[in-house]
Amino acid sequence: MKNRPIHGAGLGFRRELIEALKAGVPEHIDFFEVAPENWADMGGRSAQDLRYFTERHPFVCHGLSLSLGGPAPLDTHLLRRIRAFMDMHQITLFTEHLSWCADDHHLYELLPIPFSEKAIRWTVDRIRQAQDLLGCRIGIENAAYYIAPPGAEMSETDFIREVLTRADCGLHLDVNNIYVNSRNFGFDAHDFLTALPLERTCYIHVAGHYTEPDGFLIDTHGNTVNDPVWTLLETAYAHIGKPVPTCLERDFNLPPLPVLADEVQHIATLQAKALSARREVA
Repeated sequence: MKNRPIHGAGLGFRRELIEALKAGVPEHIDFFEVAPENWADMGGRSAQDLRYFTERHPFVCHGLSLSLGGPAPLDTHLLRRIRAFMDMHQITLFTEHLSWCADDHHLYELLPIPFSEKAIRWTVDRIRQAQDLLGCRIGIENAAYYIAPPGAEMSETDFIREVLTRADCGLHLDVNNIYVNSRNFGFDAHDFLTALPLERTCYIHVAGHYTEPDGFLIDTHGNTVNDPVWTLLETAYAHIGKPVPTCLERDFNLPPLPVLADEVQHIATLQAKALSARREVA
């Protein structure tokens, strides 16, 4: 299992799903994703359950609280805990959000970084520190946000490209975040997608969202994925040129495992379609 590459379609690992997963992991689920902050240093039954699955299936770590763009000092203690957790469970990929979420305390919200040269230099330095402490190249996720960051000196896609290029890190592409932002701020999701440095894509998220009565979209990870987001994922595969490992995020309103497995299977179907198209071109 050590250094086994992540591939195919995955699912977020939730405690509520453990008993159902022990009865049998659906065939289309190739890997699981876990938030290390929620599991590192945990003991007892929860630790045993996680170990049971990490010994049998590949896992990805997706961080929630590094606050890579934030003003507070980078949490090096957390990074060391994450590295120990990844080593313990032989996890080789870590991703985090291109956002900030803490100052002198945790804000429990992912906030946008100003699209400025100063913010690029600040964030790049922190990503490099994180990669050095983790001992691996990490993926950075384009975030959903609900207020436009002040002080923009460039487009968001140019900002993301500069951060990833200078930090020499991967792109964790979240197609639902692109769709949510495009609806809330009135831009074309497909144009945004194709302007990203897709050649750096190492990992993809797909998820559902909630639509407020006034039409405003909230990135809840609590609903099924809708057709425009599936279409955006298919477009991403076409432009990337290969079916990058893709995880279904579902954090709330969890349906039974077979329902989630159907959505994971849809990811696998789109990946197979993209692979077939690539072979035809070749």
